[in-house]
Amino acid sequence: MNVDNGRLPEYVADQSRYDKMQFRRCGKSGLQLPMISIGLWHNFGDTDDFNNGQEMLRTAFDHGITHFDLANNYGPPYGAAEENFGRMFKKDWKPYRDELIISSKAGWDMWPGPYGNLGSRKYLMASCDQSLDRMGLDYVDIFYSHRRDPDTPLEETMGALHSIVQQGKALYVGISQYNAADTAKAHKILKDMGTPLLIHQPRYSMFDRWVEKKLMSTLKKIGTGAIAFSPLEQGVLTSKYLKGFPKNSRAVKDGRYLSKNNITKQLISKVQKLNDIAAKRGQSMAQMAIAWLLKDEGITSVLVGVSSPKQLKENIGALDNLKFSKSELAAISKILAK
Repeated sequence: MNVDNGRLPEYVADQSRYDKMQFRRCGKSGLQLPMISIGLWHNFGDTDDFNNGQEMLRTAFDHGITHFDLANNYGPPYGAAEENFGRMFKKDWKPYRDELIISSKAGWDMWPGPYGNLGSRKYLMASCDQSLDRMGLDYVDIFYSHRRDPDTPLEETMGALHSIVQQGKALYVGISQYNAADTAKAHKILKDMGTPLLIHQPRYSMFDRWVEKKLMSTLKKIGTGAIAFSPLEQGVLTSKYLKGFPKNSRAVKDGRYLSKNNITKQLISKVQKLNDIAAKRGQSMAQMAIAWLLKDEGITSVLVGVSSPKQLKENIGALDNLKFSKSELAAISKILAK
C-alpha cells in the first residue's frame, strides 16, 4: 500500500474553483462535465507517491475539474488506484461528494479465471461491487463497459449496466472503445430498457483519429457524449521527447503503453512542426493538442493523465485558446497527413 506521509495540510477547496472552468453538456443528458477531466490510469498506484496524487486531485478540484476517472484494474497492482483514491476520498472529498463526478469501469483483466474479464453480467456486477468497496463509495456517477466483449451478447453486457443503475450503484452508464455500429446497438438496447447511454470514452488524439470515420457522427445522432482519453498519446504530443528521452518519462519508466521504439525520428519531426504552430498560438504543444480535440463541440471533455500539479495546470491552460484559424487547421492537417 502506498504511504501517506501526512505532509499535506487539511484540505479546504478553493472558493473560486468554478470561476474559470468551462463545462459542456454530455450529449442530450442533464449532466455537464468540465472540459478537462482527470484520469487516474497512471501515477496513482502503489509504486507512486501518494501525496503527489493527492496534490494533483486537490489542484484539479481547485481549478473546477469535478470529474475523476478510474477503472477497476488501474494500478499497479490491479485495484490500487481505486484503493488509494478511496483513502484520499475519505481524507479530502467526503464534504464535496455531491460536486464530484466519479467514474469507474470493468472490461479488462482483473482477477484469475473466466469471470474476471471482458463483458459478462457476472464480471460487471461483481466488479462494480468491488470498485465501490475499494473506494468506500455508495455509488459511482458513471460506470463503464471498458471494452466490447466479442463473445458475450451485447444484450447481456448492457443488461448488466442497466441493473447497476437500477440497483443505485451508478447514476449513469457509458462504454469505451466500442465501434460505431456496436455503439448504436448498445444505445438502442439501453434505451429500450429505460437507461440512457450517457457517454462514450474513446481513445482520440491528433495521432489516433479512428473516431472521425463514423463514431463521432453516430454519437451526435444518438445524443451520447464523448470524452477523449490519451489526448497526448502518452506524452508524445508534448515537447517532452523533442530532444531525446528524459529519465523520468513514460517511454523510459514504463514500456507497457509507450515504447521508445515507437517514437521514431519521423514522428518527432511531426511533433516539432506541430510544436512550432503551437508556439505561434502562444500555447505549449500539449495545450494545442488538447484544444484541437475540443474544437469539436461533440467532444464533451478531454481526459488528461498527469504526473504533477504543474503539468495539470499547463493542460488546463489549453482552455484559454480553443479557436483555430483556417490556415492553422490546414497546416496541422498537412502535417498529420504525412
